[in-house]
Amino acid sequence: MKASDLAKPSPCGRRRPLRYDLYGLGNALVDIEYSVDEGFLERHGIAKGHMTLVDETRLDLLLADLQALSHERFSGGSAANTLMAVQGFGGNCFYSCRVAEDDLGRHFLDDLTDAGIGVNRNVACAGRSGLSLVLITRDAERSMNTFLGVSSQLDAAAIDEGALAAARTLYVEGYLTSSPPSLLAASTARSLADERGVATAVSLSDPSMVQSFRNELERLLGNGVDWLFCNEEEALTWAKTDRLDLAIAELKDIGRVCFLTLGRHGSLSVVKGKPTKAPGFPADAVDSTGAGDIYAGACLYGLTIGMAAADAARFGNFAAAALVQRYGARLRDASEYRRLLEAFPGA
Repeated sequence: MKASDLAKPSPCGRRRPLRYDLYGLGNALVDIEYSVDEGFLERHGIAKGHMTLVDETRLDLLLADLQALSHERFSGGSAANTLMAVQGFGGNCFYSCRVAEDDLGRHFLDDLTDAGIGVNRNVACAGRSGLSLVLITRDAERSMNTFLGVSSQLDAAAIDEGALAAARTLYVEGYLTSSPPSLLAASTARSLADERGVATAVSLSDPSMVQSFRNELERLLGNGVDWLFCNEEEALTWAKTDRLDLAIAELKDIGRVCFLTLGRHGSLSVVKGKPTKAPGFPADAVDSTGAGDIYAGACLYGLTIGMAAADAARFGNFAAAALVQRYGARLRDASEYRRLLEAFPGA
């Protein structure tokens, strides 16, 4: 029997029937990727390698300066990318989000439903769908300029309580802390998950979230989560230190198990305060967009099928190394995720 066949005991001691391996809550964004030079970033004062929230005026200004460049369009959104990986590897997922009734919104929902991911029925509303301008420089660094659009209107009404109660794990992206309605939705989902015996996983998402929305993140994290995902810069920023050991000591009180990525050097899984190193896999990186998302998806799927945390981290490294060697935040379809799983050494 797979780990996903067993429900976490409910507060009353009975096991819950499971339908979903992962219930995700996050922004619905379409990534529009451009290859740019360093001068473009400097000209527009863009923080390289980070995510910056922009308003509609700033978005249109950047689009005007990018119009002569070719681009590619991919459905994105951090949590959605993670769920797409879990679904592709063989899991079953449900996603709650907000899109507008426009071309980008339809494109985003079509990608989810075509992959077999369930979506809440009241997902669409009036307005403009969220998008992220992903600017990629020659060193494969991605600098994201994100317009949340109606995604920022994600609220507690979007939560499908039945689907959440039938999930093994709730996954929430830290990006939701930037919007009061979305933070309320995320906090509400966390409370419901705790009440119904659903495990919780949260990503810190980006150093800018830690810097600008720390109080909101603390509210979301509450008394701790089962699985916490972050990268080295986010961890150091959270702990306000330049020493990784001190950051780990602080994070272990937040995540019962922490997964901490180290770029090309691999990642750490931290269980009961003890870090275990999972070396990285060789990769000729061209685009790091979505690397942390597929890493989280691989780890969560690995845990679902019974992998130990250290093995799940190794699978996460393997998946991320494969993704960064191509453009886009996701693999193209479910068959590519399955082939990746089959190619994983020791699978």
